[in-house]
Amino acid sequence: MSRQGKAYAYGLAAVLAWSTVATAFKISLEHLTPAQLVLYASTASFLVLLGVLAAQRRLPELACALRRHWKRSLLLGAVNPFVYYLVLFRAYDLLPAQEAQAINYTWALTMTLLAIPLLKQTPRRADVVAALVCYLGVLVIATRGEVLALHFSNFEGLVYALASTLLWAGYWIFNAKDEREPVIGLALNFGFALPMALVWCLLGDGLGQASLSGLLGAAYVGAFEMGLTFVAWLMAMKLTESTARIANLIFLSPLLSLALIHLIVGETIYPSTFVGLALILGGLALQKWLTRAPAAAA
Repeated sequence: MSRQGKAYAYGLAAVLAWSTVATAFKISLEHLTPAQLVLYASTASFLVLLGVLAAQRRLPELACALRRHWKRSLLLGAVNPFVYYLVLFRAYDLLPAQEAQAINYTWALTMTLLAIPLLKQTPRRADVVAALVCYLGVLVIATRGEVLALHFSNFEGLVYALASTLLWAGYWIFNAKDEREPVIGLALNFGFALPMALVWCLLGDGLGQASLSGLLGAAYVGAFEMGLTFVAWLMAMKLTESTARIANLIFLSPLLSLALIHLIVGETIYPSTFVGLALILGGLALQKWLTRAPAAAA
């Protein structure tokens, strides 16, 4: 297989795995609270990442990175996975999976908008147009098509879903200057987040009597949302001849995810979800096109 072929294989594997996580979130939350799911999934992810580093014979690098970067690891670990997944899982707990996952796709646009005040970037016409289109899509999904009436299906869930995009986008903005190797950095984040998640559970929901279904769901989420999939995506980006070719694969994920939500979770997919998701993905695509057009002309 060619280098680019391997990049596509890794990229498609990551996209297919990410397409399943909304379903896995919803099923796991039938057996666990959001806090418990954060704890057990983070534990699974940490063990998976340690396994990857062990297989690569890079565990000594982890100890060195811990000594050099423990403050950054503590701060970023508090954001992701701890607070981010607490908020995201709460959104999935309150909303149908189809709505939560569709709104979560606006994080890329949120990152662009956050960069304006945080990085002092000048807003571009493409960003404004994309924001209007994407957030119209969010409004269609959140109101289930009753946009003019502004009747939200679950306003609290909407707030949590949008807050998760802010946390995720903010994490990646501050992560841009991270000197740590990505897999080692992620492993350190999860290592520092585990005590936080444990204390949060003990002070709140407790550890409970976790069922086998809940633990298996958490293990799947930890491995494929937080762990192995991240490594596969990094490999795809490392091997590809064109970042855009691999990045565009992510647009396959939402429709695959909706199909699994319908077939496995049993949700009836609302027409408003299709319309809103089309607006969100269209807004993101429009942002890319409007940004590239001037560059190509120049």
